[in-house]
Amino acid sequence: MRHIYLFIILAALSLETVFSQTTREEVYATPEKTGGVHYAYPSQDIGPQTPAPKGYKPFYITHFGRHGSRYLISDNDYKEILDLFEDACKNNALTPLGNEVYGRLTQVWEEAEGRGGDLSPLGVREHRGIAERMYKNFPDVFVENGAISARSTMVVRCVLSMDAFCERLKELNPSLQMDRIASEKYARVLNYHTPEAIAFRTDKENLWRESYRKFEEKRVNPDRLIPTLFADKGYIEQKVNPGKVMWALFNIAGNTQNIETGVTFYDLFENEELFALWECGNYRNYVQYGNAAINKGVIMGNPKPVLKEILEKANQAIDGTGNRADLRFAHDGNILPLSMLLHLEGCYNSEANPDNYYKAFSNFKISPMGSNIQLIFFRKKGSGDILVKFLHNENETSIPVETDSYPYYHWKDVETFYQGLLNN
Repeated sequence: MRHIYLFIILAALSLETVFSQTTREEVYATPEKTGGVHYAYPSQDIGPQTPAPKGYKPFYITHFGRHGSRYLISDNDYKEILDLFEDACKNNALTPLGNEVYGRLTQVWEEAEGRGGDLSPLGVREHRGIAERMYKNFPDVFVENGAISARSTMVVRCVLSMDAFCERLKELNPSLQMDRIASEKYARVLNYHTPEAIAFRTDKENLWRESYRKFEEKRVNPDRLIPTLFADKGYIEQKVNPGKVMWALFNIAGNTQNIETGVTFYDLFENEELFALWECGNYRNYVQYGNAAINKGVIMGNPKPVLKEILEKANQAIDGTGNRADLRFAHDGNILPLSMLLHLEGCYNSEANPDNYYKAFSNFKISPMGSNIQLIFFRKKGSGDILVKFLHNENETSIPVETDSYPYYHWKDVETFYQGLLNN
C-alpha cells in the first residue's frame, strides 16, 4: 500500500510540473491571458467532478475567493491616456490607426468614468455562477436552514462580490441562514500582511527592483508601436512617453475583457510584445506574492492567519458546532500567497532565474478575476474518517500529502501537514 501512496504523490508532482508550465503558444492562442490577474474568470475551463468514494457525502465547504471582474483601479488609468490621444487628435498628430484607437478609448471611458476599482457587471455574474455551481455540485451541504457564514474585506468590490455569491445561494434555497459581515475585524485575517512582507514589497532599495528594471528594459520595446499611432515625430518627442503609452494601452487591453463595452486593443500588439508585457507583470506578482527564491519565503507568513482560521472552522463543522459553509472574499494579493501556503498544484514552485519565472508561476492560472479555493469535506455514515478534496478555480487539484483516493485526502493527514506549516 505504501508503494501506491508513493506512486500517487510522484504522479501528482509530475502533473504539477506539467500544469505549471506556461508557453508562448498558449498565450498567443488566448491573448486575454496576458491580462494576468485581469484575466476574466475562465468558467469555460472547469472540468468534471470525480465522484466521492462509495458512501461519502459532502457536508461542509470552506472557501476563499477573490472579488470578480472589475474596472481598472483608478479613473486616471483610463483618463491620462485618453487625454493624450485627445490632445494628439487636436494637433493632427495621430495616424489613421491612432484616430481609431482614440475612438475606442472614448467608448471605454463612457462606461468606465467614475468607476475606478468598482466591481463590473461581469464580476457580479462570475460570482453568481460560482455560487450556483457550488450549490448544484454539492447540494447536501446546503440543507434546510443551513448556517452560512460570509466574510469580506471592506473594499466595496469584495463586499459586492460576497453579496452576489450569497444572493444566488439564497435564490436557490431561501431557507439558508446567511451571516454576512465586512469589517476590519475580519480584514485583519483575510488581508493580513506581515511587516517583513510589506517592507520587502515597498522598499525602493530592495535588490529585486533593480533586477526587475533590467528585466523589463530588456523585454519591453515600444519603438514599433508608437509610430503606428502617432504620425508627428515632433509631437512624439515633446509629449509622448513611449513606454508609458505602451503600458497604459496594454493595461486597458487586459481590462476590457472585464467590462461591457466590447472593444479590443489586442490588435495593436504583436504576439511577442504581449508575451513580454505579461511576463513583466507575472514577474512582479511572483516576487511580491509567490514563492520566488529572491523573497526567501518572506511572503509565507501573510496567509497563516487565514489558514489557521480555515482549520479551526473546519474542525467546528466536523464536530457539529460550525457552519455548513464558510465563505471569504478578498483580493489577488491574498489568494496568491494562500494558494502557495496550501501548496496547491502549480502554486508553490520556487525559481531563482527570472528568465524562467513564467515557467514556475502563472498569475492568470492562479488568480484570474473571481479566482477561488474551495475545500469540500465528505463523511460516511458510521465512519469517523473525514475526506476532503481541493478545488482551485473549481477544478480538482493536488497537494503534496499522501492519499489512497486522489483527489480525496484524509483530513487527519491534511490537518497534520498544515499544522506543521503553521508551526514553522
